[in-house]
Amino acid sequence: MTPTPPDAPARPVWLGLDTAPDGSVAELAHDLTADADPLAALALVRRHADAFPLPGRGSTLQLWEALATVAATSLTAARAVEPHLDARAILAEARDAGHEVADGDAGGATWGVFAAEGPGVRLEARDDGGTVRLHGTKPWCSLAGRLSHALVTAWDGPTRRLYAVRLGRERGVTVAPAAWHARGLPDVPSGPVTFDGTEATPVGEQGWYLERPGFAWGGMGVAAVWFGGAVGVARRLLRQGREPDQIAQQHLGAVDAALWAARSTLVTAAAEIDGGRASGAAGAALALRVRHVVAETGEEVLRLVGHATGPAPLALEADHAARVADLTLYLRQEHAERDEAALGKLLLETGDGSAW
Repeated sequence: MTPTPPDAPARPVWLGLDTAPDGSVAELAHDLTADADPLAALALVRRHADAFPLPGRGSTLQLWEALATVAATSLTAARAVEPHLDARAILAEARDAGHEVADGDAGGATWGVFAAEGPGVRLEARDDGGTVRLHGTKPWCSLAGRLSHALVTAWDGPTRRLYAVRLGRERGVTVAPAAWHARGLPDVPSGPVTFDGTEATPVGEQGWYLERPGFAWGGMGVAAVWFGGAVGVARRLLRQGREPDQIAQQHLGAVDAALWAARSTLVTAAAEIDGGRASGAAGAALALRVRHVVAETGEEVLRLVGHATGPAPLALEADHAARVADLTLYLRQEHAERDEAALGKLLLETGDGSAW
């Protein structure tokens, strides 16, 4: 392999190595910078719309290549782009299902998806003379103080339902100050937000958000971002300042094998989605498998690159130290042993484990 200079331009991350590289993804890579502001990163979607097709329509692998390409250059940019694209896909899926919802691409809107739950807080949807209004607090709302719109899950009686809202203090949306102290992704704060009578538009019926096929597809799209982040960290091995000895070669080989396994997993998953074989329980199991494999790969890459390079890059190279901190935090979106248990439970319930 030819060493990569530290000031080299961004490179695409190709997943489907047996297919011709997509030109729109290559153009996207040339427009990337490692220090992009999150909202500036969202402009990438408008400038390179062809690089970000909707999932499940025959070009899922291209979408994931674009997400991985952004992530390999800047996880900050990817952390802003991924939920915006997820919201766009959710709204498109809702329209396909016959629901009257907004066009996620209209009017230059910038979208987030706030669907997490947390202890001690609850967001409720209440009917106010025919208008739905949200009351309560939602945790883990990334970039809520800077986005224009969001898709938010709230409790409608005993069941959660998805709603579209416009953000802003004037609409009863208050972002908690100084709630984000993370060293990873410091420019993408993800703190609690309080909604005080915020007008909301239902997106689908009760339960639709979690039951639709795209829920699993979006979870795998996040894994594509993790993969790109791992590639970004791994590329540091190609910038060693000395002739690699056998141990350095071993580290490089181990990283390559780990990335290959994750890449193969994403390629297979994209084919399952586009082939119509990733809905219902099959889609849920596939998402849990994909996220586990890619998250494990990300953690292994962090470990191996740390062993190979020692403390100097973490202490003296701001770019590398930021990549490591960003990926370490981002990977915790995978619920580790809890997701493994969820997969095991699903296999027992469906009998899908009989495949092996």
